[in-house]
Amino acid sequence: MRTPPTPLIDVRRSGGRSQTELPWLRGRHSFWVPGQLHDPGNTHHGLLLVNNEDVIQPGTGFDTHPHRDMEIVTWVLEGALVHQDSAGNSGVIHPGLAQRMSAGTGILHSEKNDSWRLGGGQPHTNPVHLIQMWVVPGETGATPGYEQLEIDNDLLTGDLVTVASGMPQHKGATAIHIGNPHAALYAARLLPGRPVHLPDAPYVHLFVTCGTVHAEGIGALLAGDAVRLTATGGQRITATAPAEILVWEMHADLARR
Repeated sequence: MRTPPTPLIDVRRSGGRSQTELPWLRGRHSFWVPGQLHDPGNTHHGLLLVNNEDVIQPGTGFDTHPHRDMEIVTWVLEGALVHQDSAGNSGVIHPGLAQRMSAGTGILHSEKNDSWRLGGGQPHTNPVHLIQMWVVPGETGATPGYEQLEIDNDLLTGDLVTVASGMPQHKGATAIHIGNPHAALYAARLLPGRPVHLPDAPYVHLFVTCGTVHAEGIGALLAGDAVRLTATGGQRITATAPAEILVWEMHADLARR
């Protein structure tokens, strides 16, 4: 029998993230990324390996590059991002639209700031601001796939809304599918004074995309702050100003699969 994980609440402040500063990209990384000083204690939480906050300048972006055996979920906060891949999928991702790419056996894709299209073909200066998250798949070698879904109206409730999931209980629910039965992503646009509760799961990752919230037993959290919860979930989260949060519920860990 596996030993249950030790209960832990690990608060990670926005300013403590590693950074990428390029003329076209401002990146903030919750976990270690290749090319930066290796941090063996900060490689993942549960099944989540990447939680990047990127701001991409107009007319720029990530040129075509490969991925393999990864479930990649993109959530846009401002602006629009255009996706194209070698499987023939394409789409424009904007706030309130969830997108997932399953890399599987291997796929090439590009992600570019689509602001020029939004301006009627006239260049302008709107950046695109996004969160991109990677979780490992339940099985390697799957067929690559792509899915996007508009959930903007669901977010008007102020409740946690299922964004992406591979968990059996979410089958058929309004969510995009990811290829891991032990993980689900939720989003909430919180109204001040109206709380939501985090899932009670072995591994939970809370990220504040904007605004300010108060987390029960933790305290104030600002935009860019994150909390990694191990074997201790269910906390009440209350916005102290209009806010948005992203929450991963995970029932496995890379070392415990």
